Amino acid sequence: MKKYPVYSIEQFNCNSVNSDLYVNTFKNHLLNHSFVEKPHRHNFYLLVLFTNGSGVHEVDFDRFAIHSGSAFVLQPGQMHHWVLSEDIEGFIIFYSAEMYNLYFGNKRIEDYPFYFSIQNSPEIVLDEQEIKSVLPYFESLITETQTHKLLQRDKIMNLLDIIHIELARKYNEIHVHETHSYNVKIKNLEQLLEKKYKEEKSAAFYASELNITLKHLNRICNEILKKTTTEVIVDRIMLEAKRMLLDKNWTVNEIAFALGYEDYSYFSRLFKKHTAMTPTNFRLLKKD
Repeated sequence: MKKYPVYSIEQFNCNSVNSDLYVNTFKNHLLNHSFVEKPHRHNFYLLVLFTNGSGVHEVDFDRFAIHSGSAFVLQPGQMHHWVLSEDIEGFIIFYSAEMYNLYFGNKRIEDYPFYFSIQNSPEIVLDEQEIKSVLPYFESLITETQTHKLLQRDKIMNLLDIIHIELARKYNEIHVHETHSYNVKIKNLEQLLEKKYKEEKSAAFYASELNITLKHLNRICNEILKKTTTEVIVDRIMLEAKRMLLDKNWTVNEIAFALGYEDYSYFSRLFKKHTAMTPTNFRLLKKD
């Protein structure tokens, strides 16, 4: 049964430095990859900065206006697509967590605040001065991937890291995330949830697997995500349901079953409670 596409870096015209890295101007990127304007997912991290043009970027059913200074940071698995003006310009980078984490060793890409949780906003908006500040790093990345100079890989990785540092500083000005042990528990919950959400719907299960009480897990979720544990679980299930509804090859009944609901009517009621519309109406609303 056909599903929404999940792209790997190998499906793009990668440079010769590393198969886990792709760097391009956005205009050149679209010349050979117009298919990315349709809803799709990636199995890698994505970073993009727009420097000209306009449009709309939809990420997991949240819509963001695109303009000069719009930057987006996407994690593996997120569904997105663009609607772009003809004069769009910018830069786009794909990379794997393995490449980044192996190179730097003592820090992980997942530790950057915008990658801390799937609940975090993927949008960072830079003002004119901030664009001028980061632009040379993006331009240097393009130049480095087109040359074969001494220590090329080292320069590319450090430029990539500097860009992340600059974006993290801006992100923290907008979204303040207190760093304490609760962050580790939320990350562990999301990793466990990603593996088990189709089979396990009970908040008590996740608390037990994390070796904490349900009361404590609810306290953590409320403080960090402003949600109960059950709401976090249902949010993840409903996100996947929405993604699957975009694929017309799935019937609603098949989607319910694939997500662990044998009772189609219960799944439909849950979906309506969460989205204020039935699965069928959601699909009609999102059709091409």
